[in-house]
Amino acid sequence: MTGDERQSRTRGLSAWTTRRWLRVGVAASLVVLALLGAAGAWVLQRTQSISEELVDVRSPALTVAIRLEAAVLNQETGIRGYGLTGTTDFITPYRQGLAEQKANRAELAELLRDDSAGLADLKAVQDAVTTWQERIARPVAAEPPGSPSPLASERAAEGKATFDVVRAALSDQQERLRADSARARDDLLSTMTLRNWVFSAIAVLIVVLTALIFEGLRRGINRPLERLGADARAISGGDFEHPITPTGPADLRRLSVEIDFMRRRLVRELAVSEETRLRLDAQAADLQRSNAELEQFAYVASHDLQEPLRKVSSFTQLLQRRYGGQLDSRADQYIDFAVDGANRMQVLINDLLDFSRVGRLHNAHQSVDLDKVLERTLSALSVGIEEAGAVITHDPLPTLVADPTQLGMLWQNLIGNAVKFRRPGVAPKIHITAAEEDDLWRFTVTDNGIGIAPEYTDKIFVIFQRLHTKDAYAGSGIGLAMCKKIVEFHGGTIAVDPTYHDGARFTFTLAPQPPENGDLVTLPEAVRSDAEPAR
Repeated sequence: MTGDERQSRTRGLSAWTTRRWLRVGVAASLVVLALLGAAGAWVLQRTQSISEELVDVRSPALTVAIRLEAAVLNQETGIRGYGLTGTTDFITPYRQGLAEQKANRAELAELLRDDSAGLADLKAVQDAVTTWQERIARPVAAEPPGSPSPLASERAAEGKATFDVVRAALSDQQERLRADSARARDDLLSTMTLRNWVFSAIAVLIVVLTALIFEGLRRGINRPLERLGADARAISGGDFEHPITPTGPADLRRLSVEIDFMRRRLVRELAVSEETRLRLDAQAADLQRSNAELEQFAYVASHDLQEPLRKVSSFTQLLQRRYGGQLDSRADQYIDFAVDGANRMQVLINDLLDFSRVGRLHNAHQSVDLDKVLERTLSALSVGIEEAGAVITHDPLPTLVADPTQLGMLWQNLIGNAVKFRRPGVAPKIHITAAEEDDLWRFTVTDNGIGIAPEYTDKIFVIFQRLHTKDAYAGSGIGLAMCKKIVEFHGGTIAVDPTYHDGARFTFTLAPQPPENGDLVTLPEAVRSDAEPAR
């Protein structure tokens, strides 16, 4: 076989899959075992056949032949004694020998029915015995008893010669039968030896096939899988640059190649993800810094606006008190505009400060009984509630870990809006519910007021967004934005229920344990101390 042929054969075998190797191995093993099984079955059948021939034919035939010889000898002894003495007692053995001869001859013919040589020997014995009987035995037996037979004396030499022929025929028959028996025993022994060798070979081959199968599975499947598992463990341990070497049958090599391709793709994806993460971290840091600067700017700007605004408000109020009615009506109107604008600016700045403080200054988480917080809120809003004739009911509320000040602001804004945005001529009815849902508490605040159009359900939570003019409903447009910030600070969400059409229904969730907020901005002491009185 040339080198190219060997390489071609090697490439052909390398393309075999695990299934094909198993099929070929099992088929070859079954063929070999079938051949050995057939050989073993033939040997067993041969052993049984020889055993049956030896036990059922050869040994009984030799025994019957010996009995046949004894029957013929009894005849000869009886005829010889009767011829010499004329005594009838010698006729009995002769007649018994005739009967035994007939029976033994029939039995021997039955045993040797498939043996032509044995039947020929039996015929030779029968012919020799018949000749002796016709020439010697029957004529002597026909002589009268009482005195020696002259015929026996006359044919003594002939009788001896004739019976010698009978003896020779009997001897040849027995010799052939003994030889056949010995040959059958030898065949039986050799066949049994062959049987032992065949079954020993079957046992050895089974052991060898078992060892080959286990070794083939170990080298062709177990070892490649162990190597693949070791490579996979190395990769899962963090060594993503560790290559996967394809080994074993074609399908296992393909699996290794596919896993290695997945590894390389993961490496690329991880590189991209890491680069993206670094960019996001940088952007988050910039955003956090920007937010902190904006928060500080909001505090500082609000604080710095307080003093000039107080001056504007104070002097416009002085103008109104001192010169009210002394100027014309247009001047009084201008002064009213200035006073109203200054007051509204004061409210906006205070609301903006409150909005900025959510999650910053008020961050004292503790166990809060919402029933008590709601009672305090209703007490603070009692004047507006009584003027509107509002009826406020609520389910039992839970106790949470939260900031009590912020939750008070949440209830105040939601209930205050429900009272403020009421239908003309209709007393407000407000109901509050609370239900545990998964790992959160879900609350609803339902009223029978003017409601909110579906297209504005998201807009109302944006700071300074108003759906009505200040003349229709007073306010700064910060309340619901502050509610959203408070709820999200406590790990929940807030939204308007779009399925409720008989007023407005706000639904929000709160976590029993609010998430840790690590992004709090620490404001300068001067800003905090100066900003507090402005509330």
